[in-house]
Amino acid sequence: MSKLNQILFPSEHQKPAVLVLSDGTIYHGLSIGIDGKSVAEIVFNTAMTGYQEILSDPSYAEQMVTLTYPHIGNTGTNAADNESAHVYAKGLIVRDYAKTASNFRNEENLQSYLIKHNVVAISDVDTRALTNKLRVHGSMSACIMSGEVDVDEALKSAQAYPGLAGLDLAKVVSCEQSYQWEEGTYSLEQIGFKQNQEKTFKVVCYDFGVKRNILRILDDLGCDLTVVPAETSAETVMAMKPDGVFLSNGPGDPAACDYAIAACQAFLQNKVPLFGICLGHQIMALALGAKTMKMKFGHHGANHPVENCDNKTVLITSQNHNFAVADENLPETLSITHRSLFDGSIQGIKHKHLNAYGFQGHPEASPGPHEAKIIFEPFIQAMKQESHNG
Repeated sequence: MSKLNQILFPSEHQKPAVLVLSDGTIYHGLSIGIDGKSVAEIVFNTAMTGYQEILSDPSYAEQMVTLTYPHIGNTGTNAADNESAHVYAKGLIVRDYAKTASNFRNEENLQSYLIKHNVVAISDVDTRALTNKLRVHGSMSACIMSGEVDVDEALKSAQAYPGLAGLDLAKVVSCEQSYQWEEGTYSLEQIGFKQNQEKTFKVVCYDFGVKRNILRILDDLGCDLTVVPAETSAETVMAMKPDGVFLSNGPGDPAACDYAIAACQAFLQNKVPLFGICLGHQIMALALGAKTMKMKFGHHGANHPVENCDNKTVLITSQNHNFAVADENLPETLSITHRSLFDGSIQGIKHKHLNAYGFQGHPEASPGPHEAKIIFEPFIQAMKQESHNG
């Protein structure tokens, strides 16, 4: 803690916290969340903004997040920016917690938000050193303990955590019942969410951990949205007579989602237009015969360059994934549409003969730049084409 912070915010009311990695590395800091212990896989996110959207993204289930930007909390939080009804990140690690929130949309400071959502969090950690370690050694298991700290217990807990490989989390974070979505994107001019009346396409969205802003953009684009649980059968969805099926983002290992892969294969056989983002993109690739792999430390941030393989244009994108579609033994029926300029990994695919598209990044960009919204267009155009053919 800086000398200025010690003067302005005396530490006697701040409880100690510790972050212990499975390799035995120990970081001491101060608690900014609840007292307790949390164990998960630790990842780093390079976004400069959007900590609330990151925390409430279901794709972060069973992960604790290190934010590389040093000053966190200065814009506070508000209900409108939540990407789901809960905080799914199992922990938060920051360098400097800004105790004063200054933003006209602020409703609650970050520490209060973390406590309300039962999140264990730690500040005053050298996040630059931590990020460098994760880049070299890859994502690893970790434990945050705050309040009553026992380093030995924290280490044992971190080393006992099994990791994400083989873990099906999509059905864990999914909704329990189907529901209609009728809300557009947020408008600062209207100080609220758009209410779009004209709905052209009936779309069924599989909830593997869907972010609200994805649903809002689809609503803006004229989609009448029905959101269904992850394990909903293809027969149930086909009975709804959808113009298209959307496969959402979500956490965990895509190869473990056998029910979703089977449903996706049925939609492909029935030539229903398909669009998948993140986990949904991986599931669609598996349904088409591709393979997926666990990445060294994944992609997490709002500043990742992605190249369009056809015209060589570049999108700056939001990313959050630990698994990716593998290049090896890629089926001949699939074309690679986008690649990461960071590591060359596959970022987009399409079927050569069917209306099936996938994108690894987050074109809804919450947080992040908005230019990748064009990724939604092929799916919309495919449904237009099918409606004209019908």
